[in-house]
Amino acid sequence: MLFGAVIASALSAQVLTEGEPALVYYSPKTIVVVDFAYTVEKAEQGAYAEYAEAMLGIEDAVKENQTVCTLTGATVSTNTVADRTRPHKVSAENGIPLLLNINEKGLLVGYNAPETVAKQKHKPSSVPSKEAKPKSRPVPYPEDVLKANGEEAQAYEVAKQIFHIRETRMYLLSGEVENAPADGKAMELVLNELNKQEEALTELFTGKRSKVTKHKRIYYDHIDIHRKEGAALKGYVYPLFFSEGNGFTNAENIEADTIRVTVSPSFTPFYTDDSNNAKGKKKKIEPSEIVYNLPGQCLVEIRYKGRRLAEKEIPLAQTGMDVPLPKDMFTGSELPKIIFSEKTGNIVSISK
Repeated sequence: MLFGAVIASALSAQVLTEGEPALVYYSPKTIVVVDFAYTVEKAEQGAYAEYAEAMLGIEDAVKENQTVCTLTGATVSTNTVADRTRPHKVSAENGIPLLLNINEKGLLVGYNAPETVAKQKHKPSSVPSKEAKPKSRPVPYPEDVLKANGEEAQAYEVAKQIFHIRETRMYLLSGEVENAPADGKAMELVLNELNKQEEALTELFTGKRSKVTKHKRIYYDHIDIHRKEGAALKGYVYPLFFSEGNGFTNAENIEADTIRVTVSPSFTPFYTDDSNNAKGKKKKIEPSEIVYNLPGQCLVEIRYKGRRLAEKEIPLAQTGMDVPLPKDMFTGSELPKIIFSEKTGNIVSISK
């Protein structure tokens, strides 16, 4: 039901007077949230990389340090806050029972329906956790390595230690070791420790390779909200910069490619209705101080290297308009139960 067409006007933001007895709530404001996902692959050269093939037969050792970042996707969502430029006050002297349900953000979520406050409590948007850095294991250098003269000699001693660990593991598994672990659990612990030592030493030749997924979340909360009747805005382009070597970076990085985030808001048109002034109609509908919001729309498009990462149309509360409900809805013997959307301020349902 479009009450704006019945009442024939939209309310402007109200001025609040200090000390005035009134309930105050705000129209909602939409914050556009873009979450980028990207991977970071790292290759770190080992200390003895040049001896990997000759001493251990490893042909694919990392020869140089390298980092490769790849942008994999983007998702668009919204957060809702109170629009402090659009306050509304409901005075105790207006004759309307003050049964407003206002949530902790200062948004009107219901009238005469207290359960709506509990219903519309949304879990806060989760912020991607930072990747935990794995703890590096100390390299178990044997004494011979420390005494070795020169890099090649050290590499040779490390290779000997690796072969010794492999030999020890083979003897344990074949049962050819005196004083072997007494039970299966103890054997498992010993083998795990040997595997870890071998891995740490082998990485001195092979190097390390890792791949993690990271997130970067951008909040767009300064979208132009100046209203103009019949206005339609061109898209705002918010450039970001991403390079394979550094991930998210700045415009000064000549190796970076541009991510184009285009936010195209549109305003809800102002409805007018002259039916109250038509011939034969004398009754004039009086607006109340309780308003709902007709949201505008917003198209968010994200492009990178000529391809579209994401595109989504969302309601944009701050480019909408506030429409007053008729005062006679709240003056009868049976008061309505009204539920408003926290995200847009629009009416969800009306019941008796």
